[in-house]
Parts: sequence; C-alpha cells; structure tokens
Amino acid sequence: MSRDRSSRRFYRSESTHDLLSYMDRGQAAIDENRWTFETAWEAANKVGGIYTVIRSKAFVSTEEMGENYCLLGPFKETCARQEVEEQDFPPNSPLTTAVNAMRSQGYKLHTGTWLVDGNPQIILFDIGSAAWQMDSYKQELWSTCSIGIPHLDVEANDAVILGFMVAQFITEFRKAAEKYSDTPPRVVAHFHEWQAGIGLIVLRVRHVDVATVFTTHATLLGRYLCAGNTDFYNNLDKFSVDEEAGKRQIYHRYCMERAAAHMTHTFTTVSDITGFEAEHLLKRKPDFITPNGLNVKKFSALHEFQNLHALAKEKINEFARGHFYGHFNFDLDKTLYFFIAGRYEFGNKGADIFIEALARLNHYLKASGSEMTVVAFLIFPAKTNNFNVESLRGHAVTKSLRDTIQDVQQQIGKRMYDICLRGHLPDTSALLQKEDTVRLKRCIYALQRDGLPPVTTHNIVEDWSDPVLNSIRRCELFNTVNDKVKVIFHPEFLSSTNPLFGLDYEEFVRGCHLGVFPSYYEPWGYTPAECTVMGIPSVTTNLSGFGCFMQDHIADPMSYGIYVVDRRYISLEGSVQQLAQYMFDFTKLTRRQRIIQRNRTERLSDLLDWRNLGIYYRQARAEALKIVYPDYVDHMHMELGKRFNYPRPISEPPSPTHSRATTPAASVHGSDDEDEVDEEKELAELRITDN
Repeated sequence: MSRDRSSRRFYRSESTHDLLSYMDRGQAAIDENRWTFETAWEAANKVGGIYTVIRSKAFVSTEEMGENYCLLGPFKETCARQEVEEQDFPPNSPLTTAVNAMRSQGYKLHTGTWLVDGNPQIILFDIGSAAWQMDSYKQELWSTCSIGIPHLDVEANDAVILGFMVAQFITEFRKAAEKYSDTPPRVVAHFHEWQAGIGLIVLRVRHVDVATVFTTHATLLGRYLCAGNTDFYNNLDKFSVDEEAGKRQIYHRYCMERAAAHMTHTFTTVSDITGFEAEHLLKRKPDFITPNGLNVKKFSALHEFQNLHALAKEKINEFARGHFYGHFNFDLDKTLYFFIAGRYEFGNKGADIFIEALARLNHYLKASGSEMTVVAFLIFPAKTNNFNVESLRGHAVTKSLRDTIQDVQQQIGKRMYDICLRGHLPDTSALLQKEDTVRLKRCIYALQRDGLPPVTTHNIVEDWSDPVLNSIRRCELFNTVNDKVKVIFHPEFLSSTNPLFGLDYEEFVRGCHLGVFPSYYEPWGYTPAECTVMGIPSVTTNLSGFGCFMQDHIADPMSYGIYVVDRRYISLEGSVQQLAQYMFDFTKLTRRQRIIQRNRTERLSDLLDWRNLGIYYRQARAEALKIVYPDYVDHMHMELGKRFNYPRPISEPPSPTHSRATTPAASVHGSDDEDEVDEEKELAELRITDN
C-alpha cells in the first residue's frame, strides 16, 4: 500500500443505533412468563475468554430480561467470595421454589447476584454435593447416548455432575413456573461450550419442555489440531474426526460436544470462521453467528482517550529509557510502540509470523533511511525465575540520574534566586558547581553498559527451548544500536504493581500505537476488540472471528485502523510480507494522521457494543422458542432485525480516475492535503499536540 493511499484512508461514519432503547428490564418477559437460564463453566469463575463474554454481556441481558434472567455455573469458592453477593431470591419467585426443591434433595446451591455491571441473578452449584451420584449419572449417559466418560478425567467428571444438577434444577423450575402465572411458561436454557453441554443433553433425553441453545466458542478438536502444526483450514473436510479425537485422548469430550451441538434446538458459534470449523468437525452448520461484544461503557473516555494515550505513553517512555540505557540513541518522539498479547500459544496467536515480520520491518526501516524506531512488546505468560538483573538495574540507574538532576535543578534555582535578588544577572559558570558536575558524571558513568539491552525482562525457565526467544535469535533481533526495531519479551501479564511498567493492561494498551494479532487460530479475539474500543489501531487476520466480523460489516476496514492480514488464501511467506508491509506503512503515517486514525478506530466502539451485538443472542433464543412453542411471536423481531453496516468512506477514491488532481497543480506530497479532515468537529478534535 503506497503512502499516498494510506494517507487518504480517513473518513467519518455515523454510529449505529442504541438497542437499549428497546429494552424494558424484563417487563415483556414477565407478561409472557418467559425465562432464560444461561449456563457456563466460567460464570463467576475466571478461567478464560468465555468469562469475559458472560461478564460483559450481563448488563445488556439484564436490561432485556430483568429478573427473568439467571446465570448458572459451578461454585468455585475463591472467585465466588470476591464476585458474588449471596442472598435469597424473592419468596414468591419460582426460582426460590426450584432452589428449595433441589436443597431438599441434598444438593448445595449458592444463590445471589454477580457483582458485575447489570448485577444479574446467579445460582452456583456445589459439585461435591452431588459427587456421590456420579456413577449413576454416567450410567444414564451411557444407556441413553452411548457416551462413556473415563474415570480419571476429572474435568469431564465435573462437567457431568454439573450438567445433571443443572438439568434437574431446570426441571424443577419448569414445574414451579407453571403455577407462577396463568400464561404457560416458556423457558430458554442456553449452554456455552462442552463443559456445560451435558445439561443440554440430559434435558433433551428426559424430554423436558424447554427451548435449548448451544454456543461453541472454539471446537475442542480444532484447538488441538491447530496446536499440532497441521494445515488446518485447507484440510478441514479431510480430517477423520473420530480418529483424530481418539489420537489425542479427547474422544469422550468430543462426543459430549458433538452430541450437544446436534441435540440443541438452536446451534450458534461466535464467528463465521468457527462456524465453518464446526460444520466440518461437529457435522452441524450453526443456525446463528453470535459475535462477542464488550460493555463499551467501561472503556468509554469520549474525547479524553487521546489524552489518556499521551499519559500512558509517557509511562512506557519511562520504561524504554530505563530498559535501553547505555544504548538509548533514538528519539522517543519518533518511536512507535507495537505489541502482541494473550495466551502463550506461539503458533496459534501468530507470534511466529510477528517476529519474522519484525525482522523484515527492521530491514525496511534501515533501507529507507527512516527516522522512526519501533519498540515491539511480546506479552505472553511463561515460567520465569523472576526479573533479570539488567532490567532492574536499568530502572535503578535512570531513577538515580533523574533524582540527581532534580536535586541539582533545585540548587541552581536557589542560586539564581539569590543572585537576582542582589540585582545581578547570574553567570552560568557560577550556577553549576564542581560538586554538581561530579555527581552528574558519576550518574553518566553508571549508565555505561558493556552488553546489549536484554530482549526479555525476566529470567525464563529453560530459555534455550522457549519458542519466542529461539525465534528472536533466529531473526537476530538483538536490540543493537543500529536496529530500528527493538524487541522486548515480557513473560507475565501486566498489572499496576509491576515494578518495571507500573501499568495495568488497559493503560498499557492505551499507551501503545498499534496492536498486532496475526492469529492462525482465533475463534473471536478479544485483544483487537479491546484495542478498537480504546481507539488503538490493530492488525488481525481473516482466520480470526474479529477479523471476519470486521470484513463483513465494514466496507474498508483499513480505513478504520483495522488491518486484516490474509492467512487463509496465500502462503505463509505471503502473510509475513503482507504483515511487514502493513507495519511499514503504519510507520510512514504522520503524527496528525495517526491521531485521525485513532479517532476513526474509536468510532467503531458502537459496532462492538453488546447493546448492538446482543441482538444475535436474542434472535437465537427467539428461534429456539419458536421451534418448541410454535405459537410464540417475537414482537421485537421487526425492530431488531435490521442489519447494520459501516459504508465505504467517501474520502477513499473508488477508482483511479476519481483520484486525479482536480486543480491545475496537484498538491505537494507532505502538504496539508494529506491530513484533510471531513468535518469541522474533527478539526477541533485534532488540536492535540501529542501523538
């Protein structure tokens, strides 16, 4: 992509409509005696990405269904104590009747509200209280579905117990709800992933009159196959799924997942790419795609997000000064911060091609004589023996220099004040005394170092076999003085108590310029989504759910700061070259253009807000209700059924003929025409000095 073209990829678009205006806090659900139970292993139990889905969606779910919405999950004491306020449900609620019926049978249930936005009702099941029935549960599962669970698979055992407890509770609730209203109850039971899928299977086998929805966020077999370095997407239709699951000793889990997918009334996945995967591995095409959103209100900073970027970037600058002491020969005003973060899945998360592309970018910047420097952070949790000495030493000596200079400044200020009081102009030689010079020389001497700045902030266990470090060694990204690309591997998640950064993850993201997530296997991808709502451009791929969603809903994603690398239809080498070119083009943008791009990126927040994306879950539930209750009519369907789409920008020329100069003399490259903005309001937004 040429600089001229990249410079013109800026435009304005209107936000989508706010679906909360249609929500009634459950009044329609009460009138229809309609209830929704959402079951997930990660309800009030932080394990992985599904926790973020359930937690962030809670607000819009309660706005839609009010007290007729309830979450179900396992009781994990550590998380529950922090996140759940235990309390009883109202005495006249059918939830209370069902809970009491379960407790009378010897089961332990914890009820209350989850202390997140929306404060949804939640019921947590103590798996240990039903463990004595595990053998009978397994026997029923075998006799009805021919699914056998190995005794030694503890996770599968827990999933079976939870599933039967949930199914029993929903059965009891269905009976209680019939007496609650003159209107027959309409119950939706929504299950996430295979760990909760047993509950769905039991409900269907026992012919309980409820509508079921099953959502898979990533197929079990798909994750295992991708981790094994297979050409996954080009061979999806060729895998012998039973054989592959058997090889990996997950056949029983695969059977649980596949049975839930086939027995549910409505089957959904979080992205088109995961739907394609499920169609071949689970042998059922999803009925709906339910993309993951965020509670954007949490990240919303209005026009303050540019100032937040400047404040957070200064903290990262301070880290860079300490980390690269002795080799600090680059201008921080001409330095860009790129980062990749997530679970340490070297190939699946695209860390392999990111490092390779950084090596190409290093060459491009050197060959072009660019003044820009790129500092690339890789944030993956790995086993370490704590911080390495060089990282800590760098921050100690820079702090010493800063404190010394501040002290010298105060002394010079006092001397200037005294001299001026006497009516004389201060002589520069009298201001900086010999002892001050000696102190400064000592600090400067301490800043000298023999070796190169480290590429990692920690001492990594078995660093000789670490895939990131091996890849860095192979690409020779050693942070030399001549390198235009500096690499820092930080093998733990960020927190505000981190002695090196002093930043939490959200603040760190706001301080960076570009998030790079060239994933090979990414059913959705919350990391680029979080970048987007904070106004930070990002790189994703057409094999991630987020990338597919953006390509589907935006005519030209790159114009909004969403760079989509092709990892499906071109070679691996082609993907590396494309990623390197995207990053190189980004370094060519002027400060003003980066500010404009961040404004454009932040405007996509509405597109990723649950207030808009919650419609897909609602449609999936409504479809399941129509299957089970043919007389059910969704009165909001016509209002919510509109598809929203971000148009192609007017400022981006549709063809070469439209990009010809319209004046006798074309504008000089680098003039104000590069930074042309669509509206006066945006001009006001751009009166910011920081990049």
